[in-house]
Amino acid sequence: MKANLPKIALGAWAWGNDGTFGNNLTPETLRPVFDTAMENGLNLWDTAYVYGMGTSEKILAGFLKDLHRDSYIISDKFTPQCENGKPTAMADMIGMQLKLMDLDRFDIYWIHNVWGAPKWTEELAKYYEGKENAPMIGVSNHNLAEIRQANEILKAHGLKLSAVQNHYSLINRSSEDSGILDYCKENGITFFSYMVLEQGALTGKYDTAHPMPEGSDRAATYNPIMDKLEILNTELKKLSFKYNVNPAQIPVAWAIAKGTLPIIGVTKEAQVIDAVKAANVILSEEETAGLEKVADSLNLNVVRMWEKEMK
Repeated sequence: MKANLPKIALGAWAWGNDGTFGNNLTPETLRPVFDTAMENGLNLWDTAYVYGMGTSEKILAGFLKDLHRDSYIISDKFTPQCENGKPTAMADMIGMQLKLMDLDRFDIYWIHNVWGAPKWTEELAKYYEGKENAPMIGVSNHNLAEIRQANEILKAHGLKLSAVQNHYSLINRSSEDSGILDYCKENGITFFSYMVLEQGALTGKYDTAHPMPEGSDRAATYNPIMDKLEILNTELKKLSFKYNVNPAQIPVAWAIAKGTLPIIGVTKEAQVIDAVKAANVILSEEETAGLEKVADSLNLNVVRMWEKEMK
């Protein structure tokens, strides 16, 4: 499976319409987004039950139903806060999600966060132990010690940790500073970077004169620091001119240059095309370091309420 992963995964978090993005998305508006992605070889879709309590999964499932199973890759998650309190909670959630999506298997399956994670990693390991159709198993929002622990739990059941998914961007490099990226490289673990664009804050679309629309969580987070973000976005625009791409493609290209697999949330066809172009931009080491120097100088903390520091 790992060898067949595209350079970029597409995230369906916003498809859940849970208020994080302030959007009101429908299958009709999202269908062209899905089709454009598939036509361009971006076939890795990242979702979770908690994204609208099944809403994201249902919408995605509607687009998958007529396609050959080997033509797409599905990444889904066990969110501990959504378990039903029964001894069979792991099997129940996986079964419910497979039914919601009308699938016989997932390609990648995650422990979504560290809420009771050792227990849930153990339960996931027991569920897939000895199964021929076991997916890549990953953990999300884990620090280095928790990642090591998860790997040991899985190994005890004849499995291995294959993926780590954390918030990672030019203004949140804690997974790098803490040694997580190095650990992943040393152990053949794919690092999935989410929020590479900081929910639109690093796209050049917003500035102090044009802030994010009020009423969403992201507006509350990024609008107060928009003046500092303008400084970084100016640097992104300079590189975008050089490579003849949109500014939003540069942070994605940066994440790829760092050896990670970015998950890009998509709600518009243009965002998909941006992702395709970003996969073809190869930044130099000097350009990568330059962006990081500017970003670090801003001294921003964009750790969100569901996260923690990785150091």
